[in-house]
Amino acid sequence: MKISSIHYYYYFATLAIPLIVPSDAQLSSTFYDSTCPDALSTIRTSIRQAVTNEQRMAASLIRLHFHDCFVQGCDASILLNETTGERTALQNANSVRGFEVVEAAKQAVEAICPGVVSCADILAVAARDATVAVGGPSWTVKLGRRDSLDAANRALTENDIPMEREPLDDLISMFENKNLTIRDMVALSGSRTIGQARCVTFRDRIYNNEIIDPDFAITRQRNCPETGGDDNLAPLDEMTPNVFDNSYFRNLQNRRGLLESDQVLFSGGSTDSIVQEYINSPDRFNSDFAAAMIKMGDIEPLTGVDGEIRKTCASNN
Repeated sequence: MKISSIHYYYYFATLAIPLIVPSDAQLSSTFYDSTCPDALSTIRTSIRQAVTNEQRMAASLIRLHFHDCFVQGCDASILLNETTGERTALQNANSVRGFEVVEAAKQAVEAICPGVVSCADILAVAARDATVAVGGPSWTVKLGRRDSLDAANRALTENDIPMEREPLDDLISMFENKNLTIRDMVALSGSRTIGQARCVTFRDRIYNNEIIDPDFAITRQRNCPETGGDDNLAPLDEMTPNVFDNSYFRNLQNRRGLLESDQVLFSGGSTDSIVQEYINSPDRFNSDFAAAMIKMGDIEPLTGVDGEIRKTCASNN
C-alpha cells in the first residue's frame, strides 16, 4: 500500500496487480437499441443539464469513471455507498463527486426502461457526454456492462489508485498493468484540462518543487497556505479551466502543471515528445483521448449473467 496520505487527483492502479487484459467481446454500441432505444438520448439530456448547472461537474464525471474502471473494472462499484468500500479510500474520500448526477440519469432511464440499463453503462456514457458538453471530443461508447454486487474494499482501492506524486516510470507501469499504453496515459491525463484540485494535493509542489514556474507557484500559494486550507480549490488549467482543450499540455511546457504527476509528463522523460505532439496538434490529442477512453471502458466489464442491473446506483437490489 502507498505510504503517502495525500489525496491523488485522478489516477489509478498498482504495480502489485498483474497485467489485466480487457474483455469487451460482449460489449456493443447497439446493446440497448431494441430494449431501451431512448436510453442514450435520455442520459445525454440529463448530463447536459447537470454540466450547464455546474461546469465543474464535467471533470468530476470523467474522474468518477476513471476511478471506477481502475478498481476491479468498469462495474459501477464506486457508486455503491458502502462504509468500508471505495468511497472511503484516501484518494476518494471527500474528493470524488457527481454521484447524484449519475443517479439522476439512472432514474430518468428507469422511468422509461425499468431494470434494463446498468449504472456502469450510464457512468461510461456520462463521461463521454460530459466531455462533449465542455467542448471535448465524442466517441462511440460500447455498452452491455453489468453492475457489481460489491464495492472494492478500501485497501484494494488505495493500492489501485496512485497518489499525486508517483514517478513517471511507476505511472507508466501502472497504466501498462491496465493494458493502457504510454500514449493512452498521456492522453487520459489531458482530461485535467478541466476541473479543480484541492490544496492538499499540490501544496508540496508549490512550496518545495524546483520544476515549477515561480510566478505560478506564488499565485497558487495565495489560496493554499503552508498549513490549513486543505480543501481550498485551484483550477488544474488556469488558462481555460472550463473548456476541454490542449492547454493542459502547454501548461506543462511552461512548468505550470498543478500536480507533480502532471509535470512529470514533461520533465525530460519519455513522454515529453507526446506532450509536444499534443501541443502542436489538438486534433491528435482529441482523437487519442477518445481512443484511450474506449480502451479504458473495456477494463474488466461484468457481462452476461455476472453482477446485476441495479435499480439505484448507490445500493444493491
